[in-house]
Amino acid sequence: MPGPAADAGQAPFCDADEELRAEPGVAGGGGGGPEKPGARGQRRQQDIVWRNVVLMGLLHLGAVYSLLLIPKAKPLTLLWAYFCFLLTALGVTAGAHRLWSHRSYKAKLPLRIFLAAANSMAFQNDIFEWARDHRAHHKYSETDADPHNARRGFFFSHIGWLLVRKHPDVIEKGRKLDVTDLLADPVVQFQRKYYKISVVLMCFVVPTIVPWYTWGESLWNSYFLAAILRYAVSLNGTWLVNSAAHMYGNRPYDKRISPRQNPLVTLGAIGEGFHNYHHTFPFDYSASEFGLNFNPTTWFIDFMCLLGLATDRKRATKPMIEARKAKTGDGSA
Repeated sequence: MPGPAADAGQAPFCDADEELRAEPGVAGGGGGGPEKPGARGQRRQQDIVWRNVVLMGLLHLGAVYSLLLIPKAKPLTLLWAYFCFLLTALGVTAGAHRLWSHRSYKAKLPLRIFLAAANSMAFQNDIFEWARDHRAHHKYSETDADPHNARRGFFFSHIGWLLVRKHPDVIEKGRKLDVTDLLADPVVQFQRKYYKISVVLMCFVVPTIVPWYTWGESLWNSYFLAAILRYAVSLNGTWLVNSAAHMYGNRPYDKRISPRQNPLVTLGAIGEGFHNYHHTFPFDYSASEFGLNFNPTTWFIDFMCLLGLATDRKRATKPMIEARKAKTGDGSA
């Protein structure tokens, strides 16, 4: 999952045009370390995007500072920040991930508009880029064409991939993916066209203004708690799916792949930590064998179905799951 992505997603501070540019004149355009002797023509050291390094550093410093403001904030402000976190997470998990990346269920227009707005609150690049890169992550998992290749280590798969230019394989193979469904969705294209202004409003302005205007919280506390801290926590929750859930946990469905079941990631990413299952059955709208258990995103989608706003949930059958466990699982529960 891009984080930011989303897994998580794209680098939240890069324009789409910059993300798609490979470094000119560099053979291989950006691998994961210094060039070895005699490795001319192979990949070279990946260029650092210093703007992202600085902005990510400032974001996390601001988040640490925000912790000092928690005792001074009104309880409603803390509840609002948590509510914004849930909206942010749903914009990624129920929206960019399960709906637009995997088409694991169908959503009617009002729900798609809501999820697009929530996705702008997440600020992990627009839905089109998030979904395109997540499809690359599944198709080319843990190769150089995987945007957050976990074989390059925890730091790279967690945040490091956002601090360097994309490997040329990500760009080249990403362009070959079928994204016609995304191009045909007017909600996706509208959000992409107006992404910058939607991010300013949804990620920063709305979370800050509501506590100040509604119950008299200071703008300072509102901004740092509901915008900065909430944003940093949500980013890391998404990134843990790319890093921790590819390294720590069991593999009851397919021991031949790296993604794992990680309960702690499930808590932080509202249901996305059943990662061995998800990579084995990526079409399943619940991203888990266990349905509603520990899966707030599934609760949300099911509730939307009750309201008539979502339909056609795809699910792996019990015989299919048991057969796969017996064939490729590691024997764990």
